[in-house]
Amino acid sequence: MMKRSLSLAALSLAAVLTLSACGADDGSTAGADTGSTDTSSSAPAAPATSAPGGASPSGDATASTRSDPAADEHNAADVMFAQMMLPHHEQAVEMSELMLGKDGVSPEIADLASRIKAAQGPEMDTMESWLETWDSPMGGEDGHGMGSMGSDSGSMGNMDGMGTGGMGTDGMGMGGMMSEDQMAELESADAPEASRMFLESMTAHHEGAIDMARTEIDNGEYPDALAMAETIVETQQAEIEEMKGLLADL
Repeated sequence: MMKRSLSLAALSLAAVLTLSACGADDGSTAGADTGSTDTSSSAPAAPATSAPGGASPSGDATASTRSDPAADEHNAADVMFAQMMLPHHEQAVEMSELMLGKDGVSPEIADLASRIKAAQGPEMDTMESWLETWDSPMGGEDGHGMGSMGSDSGSMGNMDGMGTGGMGTDGMGMGGMMSEDQMAELESADAPEASRMFLESMTAHHEGAIDMARTEIDNGEYPDALAMAETIVETQQAEIEEMKGLLADL
């Protein structure tokens, strides 16, 4: 009987030890699994791949996209428009400055001259920047100036009867441009005579600009040049009507 009790006690002790060992193994396994899970979830994300040389991939793409679209989106008509309109605008600004420098000019004519100067000065800067981007010479430097407008320019040469005094039928140049002699006459004239000369000459000048702008609208390709041409047609046509009214009041 005593032997049997000892055997049972030994078996009980062995069972207890076995259960304890299993519990310890389960805990370590659970701990290991937990640790593995935590390590995986807290691991930092892999850094984004950089472009060679440390440059940002999107940066190079952006730079390429923005590399002078004007150089790719223009044609010969756009170049001609800018080359011809530049000296045309330059003379309109000069004519306006002459009127603004005279005493006795009516406020209405002075206001018109101020608006012409304010509109066409910035347009000149814009067209110069286009020609620089297109690697093209400024107006007149390669034979594409006002003198080459020819019969294709429509009514640009038909300015008969627009001038008075020194501004006769043969006086107005291509696109309504004034000659050096006519500019000198405008500069030396007193306010009443200069006002009449200015309005008549600027009307012809505007008509020439509108013809050039319409040619650009028909044949050009560069969006900004087309937009400027449309603005010129709209603005200068309205100013022509205004000048007709001012002439009637002289």
